[in-house]
Amino acid sequence: MTTYAPTIAALPSKPKRPISARRLLLNIAKYAVLTFVAVVILAPSLTAVLGGIRTTGEFLAEPFGLPKQGIQWQNFVRILSNPDFWNAFKNSILLTVGVTVIGVSLSACLAFVFSRMQFLGKGFLFNVLSLGLLFPLVVAILPIFIQIRQLGLINNLWGVILPMVAFSLPGSVVILRGFFMAIPTELEDAAYIDGCSTLGFFRFILLPMARPAIAAVATLQVIGAWNEYFLPLLVLNDPKLWPLPLGIMQFQGQYGSEWALIMAYITILIIPVVIFYIFTQRFIVTGLTGGELKG
Repeated sequence: MTTYAPTIAALPSKPKRPISARRLLLNIAKYAVLTFVAVVILAPSLTAVLGGIRTTGEFLAEPFGLPKQGIQWQNFVRILSNPDFWNAFKNSILLTVGVTVIGVSLSACLAFVFSRMQFLGKGFLFNVLSLGLLFPLVVAILPIFIQIRQLGLINNLWGVILPMVAFSLPGSVVILRGFFMAIPTELEDAAYIDGCSTLGFFRFILLPMARPAIAAVATLQVIGAWNEYFLPLLVLNDPKLWPLPLGIMQFQGQYGSEWALIMAYITILIIPVVIFYIFTQRFIVTGLTGGELKG
């Protein structure tokens, strides 16, 4: 017996509509604006990189020019062989790790409380915490300095770490709270039925599922702590405690006429945070938009 497979007639493809002149102009204008913004943002970093690989004379003559006498690697060698640079690098690492670890830990705990717990005054307390988004650290720098002095934390890295953690908490809690709330309550109920405690649910289920949001918060913390300049300048009077952004100021005082060395120092300061951002930027969009559950 011969069988015949049914055939399906190919549906006619929908003709593509030509792009209108108005839409084309809008696209051109959009990409022109984005290109301009990108150039403006990248111009300082590009200036530092081009200045660091050239001589001081070439940089002063043409800030955006290419090296004409070859790449001057000795600029970076002189900086990396300077013990003051490595001392500032160590301070930046301690400051960044301290702010990130403490900030992410506290913000995760607070976000868990505000997203999964029910208690009197929850909404009011969260609104009070959210008000911290309206006040940058620089606005409250005088009362912060008075409190740091009263606590005896002048010339101490903790005098920089604790205020930075405090002012980073509102934004971090808002991000993590949105992600935690996206996780269905049925999953939490199932964990409790299986004998999981509240702390166990937070540690073994919620935190692993919230890794994109935690990575986004950690990335923002690292970038902010690594580039912080004003608060360390105010709190740390001892040059031995200065992080890299203040180390540039110290280095400029020693080599004020050698702009190529200063640009190379700035380039080295930029490289670690750029590398870190490249590896973590894919988590930022997911973390800031609240995440997505699949299953």
